[in-house]
Amino acid sequence: MDQRTKDQIQRRRTFAIISHPDAGKTTLTEKFLLYGGAIQSAGSVKGKHGDKHATSDWMELEKQRGISITSSVMQFEYEGYCINILDTPGHQDFSEDTYRTLMAADSAVMVIDAAKGIEPQTRKLFQVCAMRGIPIFTFINKMDREARDPFDLLDQLESEFGIATYPMNWPISCGATFQGIYDRSSRQVLTYTNYHGGRDKLESIRIPIEDTEALDEAISQRLREELLEQVELVEGAGDEFDPERVHHGKLSPVFFGSALHNFGVEQFLESFLKLTTSPLPRTIDDGSAVDPFDDGFSAFVFKIQANMNKAHRDRISFMRICSGRFERGREYYHVQGGKSLRLSQPQQLMAQERDIIDEAFAGDIIGVFDPGIFSIGDTVCENGKQLRFAGIPTFAPEHFAVIEQVDSMKRKQFSKGMTEIAQEGAIQIFFYPNSGMERVIVGVIGMLQFDVLKFRMQSEYGVGYLRQDLPHELIRRVQNPDFDANNFNLTSDTKWVQDVRGGNLLIFNGSWAVRWAEEKNPELKLTEFHQDIGQV
Repeated sequence: MDQRTKDQIQRRRTFAIISHPDAGKTTLTEKFLLYGGAIQSAGSVKGKHGDKHATSDWMELEKQRGISITSSVMQFEYEGYCINILDTPGHQDFSEDTYRTLMAADSAVMVIDAAKGIEPQTRKLFQVCAMRGIPIFTFINKMDREARDPFDLLDQLESEFGIATYPMNWPISCGATFQGIYDRSSRQVLTYTNYHGGRDKLESIRIPIEDTEALDEAISQRLREELLEQVELVEGAGDEFDPERVHHGKLSPVFFGSALHNFGVEQFLESFLKLTTSPLPRTIDDGSAVDPFDDGFSAFVFKIQANMNKAHRDRISFMRICSGRFERGREYYHVQGGKSLRLSQPQQLMAQERDIIDEAFAGDIIGVFDPGIFSIGDTVCENGKQLRFAGIPTFAPEHFAVIEQVDSMKRKQFSKGMTEIAQEGAIQIFFYPNSGMERVIVGVIGMLQFDVLKFRMQSEYGVGYLRQDLPHELIRRVQNPDFDANNFNLTSDTKWVQDVRGGNLLIFNGSWAVRWAEEKNPELKLTEFHQDIGQV
């Protein structure tokens, strides 16, 4: 590998931002872009009555509801680093997309609301990070509002997540009396001024903690004395800082601040980039690892998105480059497809904006035009290689509904829309055996996905449909060859369906129906729906 390629890979930083809804994740993402020069002015994320939306929220329904539904990819430069941010949905109904996006990240930034602490979705996302052992950096946000005691927040992080914490800075009060933060490494107080509402970069006023007179004038004697007591406790009782434990996800550096007003954002970004890693090795299916500095391009598909540009009706497959250098125009090998191909229209992304590129490096996320040949988890690599990256987990749907087309003149659009959206992986589509596409069963993890499906089918494909929610809540794969449900003793409400690959599944009304099927049919072989996709 040439030195230029090595240098380019070394300066890559690829991370996901995760949080519970409304913790300020998208706002923090926007402020990173502001400090990186990718945008010139920041505006708060607002709901459908607002006049400005975060750079990463591009889908029309996201703008209407003021939430992130899809994962967005953004690349920008900052102080010699090339940064790839994966901004993920916070709402639990879109957790499938977040889980897969975390597979493409080398570290995670966890945003926590200082008033609410750890919330259910934060807990789930942390578990995925812990499973992969990726470094976790915590940004405790909204210190400009009333907040929980910072010691309580640290205790909650440690007790609930079983991870040690190291506060990199310390807040000076909160809410109306929030005066800034104390930076432990420089032993300086950075005072807070909200003179522009967070739209521009914030110039911090720095005061050494030993400068009693200046501190009393800036933050008051009472808050200075309170700060000194708290800092003494932090220094005496806290964990020692250990970069190795950070890199293995055992110690989380914690930062306090206000993303809305830019306070603490620049200090967080600079510390984070120094502490987080360059691209990490990736495991392949034989248990070995592909090093990012290995010669030869390799990548895997972790996300597919149809109709990012409605004018072109395109479908983009997002790939995480795992090793080497990608070159536009070269032929690469699609392992699952078993053939060589050129990756068409390779693009770097800034949310909805896209630029055609000539090269990219390990750690980068690229989008390629996909005529329908890629699936989630697919591997693309140098010709002559047969490696497969470890599969990406998919999760069992928890809610089901019968979807039936209403306009026979739009049969083709209905079939195309259902198929393309299902291929993205956020919803599952199931067919009744030996029947057409006029009536299908859709399975989702969260009910809000049904609203997204309806909105997208109407806006992107011009198709309406009837939906009937089902009481079913469990799904199992059938391993019996040549399965026919009519030959088995099943409850009357158990539904036999097939997936897009022709695999047989049974959808049950509850765990009792699963037990019935297993007890009445000893020869029936059922397995959990969970699987690693990309291995077939």
